Amino acid sequence: MKNICILGATGSIGLNTLEVVSLHPEKYKVFALSANTDWKKMLELCEIHKPTYAALVNSDAAEHLHRQAPDGVTVLSGEKALVEVAAHKKTDYVMAAIVGSAGMSSTLAAAVAGKRIMLANKESLVIAGNLLINAAKKSGAELIPVDSEHSAIFQCLQGSKSGLSKIQITASGGPFLNTPLSELALVTPSQACKHPNWKMGRKISVDSATLMNKGLEAIEAHLLFALKPNQIDVVVHPQSIIHSLVHFEDGSILSQLGLPDMRTAISYALSYPERQKSGVDFLDLTKQQPLVFLTPNTEAFNCLELAYTALKIGKNAPATLNAANEIAVEAFLNNQIGFLDISKIIESTLEAVPTANLDTLVSVMENDQLSRQIAKSVIESRA
Repeated sequence: MKNICILGATGSIGLNTLEVVSLHPEKYKVFALSANTDWKKMLELCEIHKPTYAALVNSDAAEHLHRQAPDGVTVLSGEKALVEVAAHKKTDYVMAAIVGSAGMSSTLAAAVAGKRIMLANKESLVIAGNLLINAAKKSGAELIPVDSEHSAIFQCLQGSKSGLSKIQITASGGPFLNTPLSELALVTPSQACKHPNWKMGRKISVDSATLMNKGLEAIEAHLLFALKPNQIDVVVHPQSIIHSLVHFEDGSILSQLGLPDMRTAISYALSYPERQKSGVDFLDLTKQQPLVFLTPNTEAFNCLELAYTALKIGKNAPATLNAANEIAVEAFLNNQIGFLDISKIIESTLEAVPTANLDTLVSVMENDQLSRQIAKSVIESRA
């Protein structure tokens, strides 16, 4: 029986994880759940899954939950509570599904504590990749990717990395795949959040619409699989059936296929190196549309190019890119800037933040704060 800690339990990844865990009560126990402010949803989850701990970052929300939580559920509050449950001696597996940089400290704590980390929070790697990788190596922690693309690569490489030439990360193209550049300036947050294939939160939906999500995934792939930038391609595949492709020197290509449902990758991260039922239907290719592959339009979706620029610069550039993107996406969702302004703000921030090494958690946090301040000032100067 493995004790599962789900960081970001009320989000789509967290809820899907609970669905998979519920299929295997003989294998997994929900030990701890965390969320930011949604105490009502957390109360519902506590009543169903009876975790030992429920952590809410917001203290007022935690107080509401504390008053109504079922017997046996200990309610914790604050950022430190996330670290506490992630590194708890009784926690076996941690689902790191908090969106953005807010999930970094708890993910790092799980790595230091030697846990199996089911990594759905790509920003932790982008911001503090070397720290996280080195902490995992030192403690013996496992990093199992949950992004469907990286899960696909991880699965394809289980035989061997011998002769590996490059990888191709597939992108759906988002809701604006066929939208002319001239019309992108007028798209709304509501339109950007209507992903054609996946059910996701608002921030990651916008990242998908700008193709920044693929840029962050390229940086993540570089760190997870020790690949050079020129070994990582992005290809648009609107059907989201092939999740990534791995090319080998002998001309062979391995790929992982499946319906666009995150429970597949979640289930594999839980059961690795074995497999188990995930609740996902079987793929029948005879009932699918023809599979299409396209080159990304980086003129319309410049965020992808900016991510590769940051990857090639290295050092703090990926972390700066991520911070600027989070600020820009938030501004877009709040109708402060237009869709095409997102990449312009990121580019200006990358140019303004000095290049530096990030070799401590303090330096990571300082760079993150500086990058956010500069991104905000860029937005204000455009108002």
